[in-house]
Amino acid sequence: MIRIQALFDFYLKSSIHVAFSVYALVRMTQFMFEIPYDKSIAFFSFFGTIVGYNFVKYDALARAKKRMMRNELKMIAVLSLFSFVGVAYCFFQLQPITQLVSVGVLALTMLYTLPFFPNRKNARNWAGVKIYIVSLCWVGVTLVLPLINAHVDLGVDFYLKCVQRFILIFVLILIFEIIDLANDDPHLQTVPQQIGVKRTKILGLLLLFPFYFLEFFKTNFIQKQLVVNLVLVVTLSLFLIFSNTNRSKYYTSFWVESIPVFWWLMVVFL
Repeated sequence: MIRIQALFDFYLKSSIHVAFSVYALVRMTQFMFEIPYDKSIAFFSFFGTIVGYNFVKYDALARAKKRMMRNELKMIAVLSLFSFVGVAYCFFQLQPITQLVSVGVLALTMLYTLPFFPNRKNARNWAGVKIYIVSLCWVGVTLVLPLINAHVDLGVDFYLKCVQRFILIFVLILIFEIIDLANDDPHLQTVPQQIGVKRTKILGLLLLFPFYFLEFFKTNFIQKQLVVNLVLVVTLSLFLIFSNTNRSKYYTSFWVESIPVFWWLMVVFL
């Protein structure tokens, strides 16, 4: 039992679970815009998420404690290395324009992680900026890259989906920020730190209204998607309402991060 628990914790800590969430959102994009399954962009996003997230989470720790790296961190480093090989292979299968845009997304991720200016902190520590950078990165990887790679015309539906996807990720991050409120550095100026937990929940619930009703403005309107999105909104609302600083780490690291996968599976089975 302990061994299963350790494997499950490794699955979460190594960012495999969040990579499945990104993969699910890429597949959702392909479904929404009727794009044939393209494994190169899907796995590029999957492996890229493992590499990017592990770099963000463990880079500073690995550099500060080179001689005291635990076996778990070494295994994560090995997994990240193999994932880097996978993302490099997939990168060369992409269209040139997609490669160019993906470099831009990478630059945004690096800005989030590394200090580019002397005597300045990285963007991750800029007051109030974190949630916007992460949301933009997710929109870029899960929506913009698949459409560009498939040469889809970026019309009204694209911009509507960009707003919807940004809101979805923004609300998901709000739940993380509520859970982490007791441990976050006050200088980060997260949304709950600025306006309080109650107002953060109200903000998240209000944002879900435009997320849902923007679907009606699509030119390629699918009625079944309204049902799927309603289930998603209700599920996300419940997770937001019941979030608090006393929740288990699995509340966000597994259950909340499973919501994009749940959304995609609803589409698959319907």
